[in-house]
Amino acid sequence: MSSVTPLAADTSTVQGRDPVGPAGPVVDVQHLSVAFGDRTVVQDVSFTLDPGRCVAIVGESGSGKSVTARSLLGLNGPASVTTASRLSLGGRDLRDLSDSAWRRVRGKEVGYVLQDALVSLDPLRRVGASVADALRAHGVGPRAERERQVIALLSRVGVPSPELRARQLPSELSGGLRQRALIAAAIALDPAALIADEPTTALDTTVQAQILALLDELRAGGTGLVLISHDLGVVEQLADEVVVMQHGVVVEQGPVAAVLGDPQHAYTKRLLAAIPSAHAPGARLSEAPPAPLAPRPASRPVPSPGSVVLAVSHVSKRYRGPDRVVRTVVDDVSFELRAGETLGIVGESGSGKSTTAAIALALTAPSSGQVLFEGRPWSDLPERARRPDRPRIATVSQDPLSSFDPRRTVGELVASALAGARAARAGAGPAARGRVSLGRTSRAAGDPQDVRGGETRSADRDRVHALLAGVGLDEGVAGRHPSTLSGGQRQRVAIARALATDPDVLVLDEAVSALDVSVQAQVLDLLAEIRRAYGTAALFISHDLGVIHHVSDRVLVLRDGRVVEEGPADQVFRDPQDPYTRGLLDAVPGVRVHRQTAQQEER
Repeated sequence: MSSVTPLAADTSTVQGRDPVGPAGPVVDVQHLSVAFGDRTVVQDVSFTLDPGRCVAIVGESGSGKSVTARSLLGLNGPASVTTASRLSLGGRDLRDLSDSAWRRVRGKEVGYVLQDALVSLDPLRRVGASVADALRAHGVGPRAERERQVIALLSRVGVPSPELRARQLPSELSGGLRQRALIAAAIALDPAALIADEPTTALDTTVQAQILALLDELRAGGTGLVLISHDLGVVEQLADEVVVMQHGVVVEQGPVAAVLGDPQHAYTKRLLAAIPSAHAPGARLSEAPPAPLAPRPASRPVPSPGSVVLAVSHVSKRYRGPDRVVRTVVDDVSFELRAGETLGIVGESGSGKSTTAAIALALTAPSSGQVLFEGRPWSDLPERARRPDRPRIATVSQDPLSSFDPRRTVGELVASALAGARAARAGAGPAARGRVSLGRTSRAAGDPQDVRGGETRSADRDRVHALLAGVGLDEGVAGRHPSTLSGGQRQRVAIARALATDPDVLVLDEAVSALDVSVQAQVLDLLAEIRRAYGTAALFISHDLGVIHHVSDRVLVLRDGRVVEEGPADQVFRDPQDPYTRGLLDAVPGVRVHRQTAQQEER
């Protein structure tokens, strides 16, 4: 496993800041409110942050936690109106700063770890150049010195082979490595305050532990940390104080042990109750009643229970890097996936999880080995031969917004998947398929207007609305664009679009990692209902071992592209045989507690 380079005793190599920090609070927020037009999204929020302390802000999507944090960076945009009786950073009043003054503050006095590592790095620039931005903007050293500091920063946050990674594009790094590069950029100038917005969202358990240790060391050196996270285990481990927000208002606030150990507000209690490790595997997590699933078409019967739908046999994948060295990222991996079964795949960033999924989907060709779908060749076929069965294997990604056509409404996106699947199964050629799946649509209501006539158009409209209802979205969402939806709503749209093809296999790659715990609970419950109702098999990839334990029948553990352990989920989690698996589990306090409880129950 990779390790994080410990911080030097004096972390102020750039600014010369006293490690114990300035006198008085680093951040002082009193009666902060933020409005966009006539809509107030943050109302009367107050907290202070002393040097070497951590304040965590938690709440569901849309609760106002990120808007609160961005107020300390002047990043809420010109359309916002911010008011506060006090809003200061290191004693500096932030309420009336000019744009040039804000540029001097950002990076040097306050660092910011952005929430979305998948899209926050410029895809056309080398990773090292992005990490060096703050150094360059504030005139730190000549180019050679900046390059040296970039390598040291990447090493410090646990990026393996930092010299190589600095020369790569973001698309060549895993999500976890991209997240670590963002953290390296945020701490480049050793700011007095660091705002970390979901800093461990895309990280596996061991790297998460390393990053938390790094943040803790920064805090010990005097850095004040504002942590925004939906992972209450992370909050419990790192924060001194927690602020719970709902609909822009603070509903509970206080020391982390008091708020999470003995919550007083019903909303806080609901957040804690939605954590998967607090329930038996497979149990329902959310309080909301199950949504009525759209009926599966009669032409698509439920697969026979226990039948093998996907077989991955001895697949390997090798790539040549920019240094011309050939590296094996998947090494002789084999598994079978049966109808109605969920196979969880876990491992650190770079372990080969996503590449294995891409091979199973036939989006990436293996260097050796093969994939069979229902006993027939799949990976060896030309794409034209796979096309009729493409709708039967659907995927839901970590970042659905990037996979949506921004010009289309939700109804159009789901209707397009319906029509595309229909054309593929009918064996239509590319031209005909384009006419069917991308036919005219009603942007006002999101209802499909298929070129095949009114009967199909009406059936598709009803099917779209049934699919949206099945994932907990009302008909009004059909006419909206994905950019206007919350993260949880977009993820549900992605699931509805995947279900529109009536798949026999769902491949979910970190599909719930960016969701807050209550929305995650609803999505996990929905996926369980889909499996029970349709017999759908699932490959579930996640760094969250609590989620994997909750949803999986079997677990496959990957390390450096190889399978190191495989077995029933309960067996792997309660009695892991490989030291690597034990290390993954021991890095997650919540999972460790769950294992101990389960072992006590067995006795």
